[in-house]
Amino acid sequence: MTHRAGWFAILIGLSGSMLGGHANAAQPIVDKMVLSDTIQPVTAGELDRALKEANRDGAQALLVELNTPGGLLDSTRTMAGAILSSRVPVIVYVSPAGARAGSAGFFLLESADVAAMAPGTNAGAAHPVLEFGGQPDDTMKQKIENDTEAFLRSYVTKRNRNAEAAEAAVHSSHSYTAEEALTQHLIDITASNETQLLASLDGREITRLDGSKQTLHVGGAQIRVLKTSLRDELLGWLMDPNIALLLLVGGALLIYLEFNTPGTVVPGALGTLMVMLAIFALNLLPIRFTSVLLLLAALVLLLMEAKFGGHGVLAVAGIICLAFGTLTLVAAPVPEMGVNPWVAFAVSAGFGGITVLLVRLATRARRMKIRLGADAMINSTATAMEPLTPEGHVLVEGEIWRAVAQAPADQMPVPAGARLRVVGHEQYLLQVVPAEDAKPLA
Repeated sequence: MTHRAGWFAILIGLSGSMLGGHANAAQPIVDKMVLSDTIQPVTAGELDRALKEANRDGAQALLVELNTPGGLLDSTRTMAGAILSSRVPVIVYVSPAGARAGSAGFFLLESADVAAMAPGTNAGAAHPVLEFGGQPDDTMKQKIENDTEAFLRSYVTKRNRNAEAAEAAVHSSHSYTAEEALTQHLIDITASNETQLLASLDGREITRLDGSKQTLHVGGAQIRVLKTSLRDELLGWLMDPNIALLLLVGGALLIYLEFNTPGTVVPGALGTLMVMLAIFALNLLPIRFTSVLLLLAALVLLLMEAKFGGHGVLAVAGIICLAFGTLTLVAAPVPEMGVNPWVAFAVSAGFGGITVLLVRLATRARRMKIRLGADAMINSTATAMEPLTPEGHVLVEGEIWRAVAQAPADQMPVPAGARLRVVGHEQYLLQVVPAEDAKPLA
């Protein structure tokens, strides 16, 4: 009897272990992506990869922790479209306290299956900003605003949210606190942290964009944070316009150095790489073409100053053009995507001064004739090693040469130790005169 009771206990233990393992295996998974950056092509790519990974993982939902000042409208449309067409429900959660879903971030918040905010956060101020510079007329402004409002309205109504309050964030740049957004039915829930958020959403029925119903099973879910790839980190670093500007200027100086000292290879190769990286990064940003013209004008003015001289006026004008060109180069919809003024001024002054100096040195060097042997001695200082009557030996640049003195008869012979200057030569016989009578050669 005791033997049978032992086996019975073992069977109960094994059954419990299997049931426990099954329960653990059934624990829901929620993938989490942290979006704490401006909205641009790199973040659009990150979101797309996060959605694909959530699909592969069989996750119950993708949780996007959002904190952004805004960004590019084209990238916003791409990201909102990816959220709207996602097979995995997307929860956009503005967090932690102090975070915001500004401008483009408001569009992402409203596109989510579940829009949530933490206390102490805000969202809105989504008025569109023209990204390619210029001052559009009133008709063009109205077109851009109406198109943006229609884009937002197209899915806000599908999510059963307040379209009128959402449009106010566009045409009036209105911004809402978490409590105001909940009261205005712009978001679905507020929560202090993600654990509380998932617990509150467990068992909630949501309406997908196509009208179908789905129940969320996210209570006690295992949250898996999706890490940013090295590629995305490098691209995000390059998307900083200040980094792109420094790469462009540094690369240009290295390429110029290669042209003036051919054969060194390293400056030319490194400079080309830096310029190509800068062009790649700037190609992803909205660029003002009038600013590009200012940069070209600055380069012309600096080259003119170096070659022809302008008492510094051309250099100052070039540096001013360079400063304005770099400062306004990126038509940033939010300040965080613009060039830092201190970086622009520092780069302009440094690049302008170095360019004028290097070009001036190169121009002078090319104007000078290459001189060897006796030609190289002309206009050099010499010292008489013995009395010149009128010929004798002189010391020039540490070398002993035969020389003939061209001095008035009352100054002959030239005493030993006298300071002389070389004014010419015949074959290898230098022609010298007393240093005080010599006129420097041009």
